[in-house]
Amino acid sequence: MLLACIADDFTGATDLANMLVRGGMRTVQTIGVPESGQQIDADAVVVSLKSRTVDAQEAIDQSLQACRWLQRAGAKQFFFKYCSTFDSTPKGNIGPVAEALMHMLGASFAVACPAFPENGRSIYRGHLFVGDVLLNESGMENHPLTPMRDANLVRVLQAQSQGAVGLAGHEHVQAGPGPLKARLQALQAQGVSLAIVDAISDKDLHTIAQACEDHILITGGSGVALGLPANFERAGLLRHKTQAASLPSIAGPALVVAGSCSKATQAQVAHWLQSRPGFRIDPLALHQGGPVVEQALAFSRAHLSQEPVLVYATSTPQEVTRVQHQIGTERAGQLVEQALADIASALVAQGVRKLICAGGETSGAIVRALGVHTLQVGPQIDPGVPWMTTQRDSVTMAIALKSGNFGTVDFFEKALNMLQQA
Repeated sequence: MLLACIADDFTGATDLANMLVRGGMRTVQTIGVPESGQQIDADAVVVSLKSRTVDAQEAIDQSLQACRWLQRAGAKQFFFKYCSTFDSTPKGNIGPVAEALMHMLGASFAVACPAFPENGRSIYRGHLFVGDVLLNESGMENHPLTPMRDANLVRVLQAQSQGAVGLAGHEHVQAGPGPLKARLQALQAQGVSLAIVDAISDKDLHTIAQACEDHILITGGSGVALGLPANFERAGLLRHKTQAASLPSIAGPALVVAGSCSKATQAQVAHWLQSRPGFRIDPLALHQGGPVVEQALAFSRAHLSQEPVLVYATSTPQEVTRVQHQIGTERAGQLVEQALADIASALVAQGVRKLICAGGETSGAIVRALGVHTLQVGPQIDPGVPWMTTQRDSVTMAIALKSGNFGTVDFFEKALNMLQQA
């Protein structure tokens, strides 16, 4: 193993794995920490956790457990992956987990760069932009679990961290790997332990990766991993580039499950419903004990033999807020996640072989319910989202785990068309 990755949610892990495959690294994503002694043949392993919104100490414990397994597997470099919109709260979990990993790995300094310009996330003067607007004006200020109300990442990360947080500005990145490396060394000499790094283009991400090629730990979004495969290739360690992305032909019914309420997923759901069948999950009906799951299953079975089906809980921020006020934020999330996981599990047991999951929490609940442990990462559907395959009872199944904010408006149709052409 060349690169060991720890991701704080399932779709984020997939996003990172996709980036590494694009760079020519044979990549396996695991659901949770692999069992002791388990062997994985890959250039990179991405351990996907569900630690983004749990208590900070629990996030630390999960991440250190993953780090210990990856250390035993002999990894040469470590990567802590979090969301490109820096989803977190003043208590964490990005800062606490990063510092815990630094301590375990013996690192006194690490960069922090969630930028992903290809998906509209850029950092300038330490401020995170989503498209042309600041993070706190992008809709992320209304996130039900991690509302992002400050675009200044130096300030956000400092509030979560015990050590000092600094900035490597775009002038240092633009100057190239050498000058950027010198800036990072200067920050470290000043007592800075975590440094936000500006990035507004893919070229910047390659520069950051090269400047950090000798760092034991890198932290950031999947974008900064864009240049990591090239580091290993220059060192003569990457030998399987042509084998990195492959996808077998997979037959069988297709199911789309959407739990995210992001703007992108709302648009994707609306686009799908213009011409294809969908069943909406009502959290209030679930709370009242209504037969929502049974109704969704009956609806899906009636259509799946002829065409793909969407089961969704996606709704507007206003509707989400209304439901949360009535039954509680945590309760609402648990009800929806469990219902979607139950529906997906039942339909997979009855023959669904192509599954698209939209939303990090939704994806995590579903893959756990399915008992999926490892996923072989295949070709990209849209930036940050690949098709993957897993084995269930000697049957190959295709799964796509999509972050809520990712994908074009026709993402669901585009993904299914790729499988038909494989």
